[in-house]
Amino acid sequence: MRIVRDALELRDAVREARASGKTVGFVPTMGALHEGHFSLVRQARAETGFVVVSIFVNPLQFAPGEDLARYPRKESEDAAALEREGVDVVYLPDPAAIYPPGFSTAVEVSDVTEGGEGAARPGHFRGVATVVAKLFLQVSPDVAFFGRKDLQQVAVVRRMIRDLDFPIRLVVGETVREPDGLALSSRNAYLSPEERRIAAALPRALFAARDAAVRGERNAALLAGRVRRELEAENIGVEYVDVVDPDTMKPVREAVSGTALAAAVRVGKTRLIDNVSVP
Repeated sequence: MRIVRDALELRDAVREARASGKTVGFVPTMGALHEGHFSLVRQARAETGFVVVSIFVNPLQFAPGEDLARYPRKESEDAAALEREGVDVVYLPDPAAIYPPGFSTAVEVSDVTEGGEGAARPGHFRGVATVVAKLFLQVSPDVAFFGRKDLQQVAVVRRMIRDLDFPIRLVVGETVREPDGLALSSRNAYLSPEERRIAAALPRALFAARDAAVRGERNAALLAGRVRRELEAENIGVEYVDVVDPDTMKPVREAVSGTALAAAVRVGKTRLIDNVSVP
């Protein structure tokens, strides 16, 4: 496994792999890796011949007052784990490699960013789209792997790939969960033991609403209200609960097959997001 910090060295490594007939898979991350990330890495290894994983805590997607400074950073642990997973290249760019002095360009995807996380975190998806576009251009992968837990991020990347004609296939991996249902997230490390217990109410409420939809309750407002009440009963701060079309991220009136229940909450000071699809 090679650890690369320079974009030119990265391009050379990818060029060599492609010259030998290998397809290139790419898993972008912000580090503090967990089983959710590793599941994407394994998908990349199964579907491509050369796997690049980036680790970069992107300052542009953090608003003032968010957790950029305390976001967990475990570079050496992450690199060792990725070597065990059989990754070919770990890309650890310095901030100047992504945003050189005088950097003044942004990629902004409209429409799919209007609600949900886009409304709750203004500017967040501008930062996401900009860094993903930069990484796509530096890595030039054939296939990119993202996790479904970040449902709106997936919609943004899908739209950007389509609109800007990136020659990249997008693969979306399923959310990996703890035994009690809590979606794996680097931010789970912020939770105290008591907060961790309370946080399990989030997936429990979402899955209960999904089951109600399967049994025939299609009214999106009623389902979202049910989730909200269950969470508030646990003293969880609810930012939003919506039933959405996962491609457009627009709220829908009926929870039909293929729609998703999506929520963002605060447990103590920790912000968590999750979603479940209606089968």
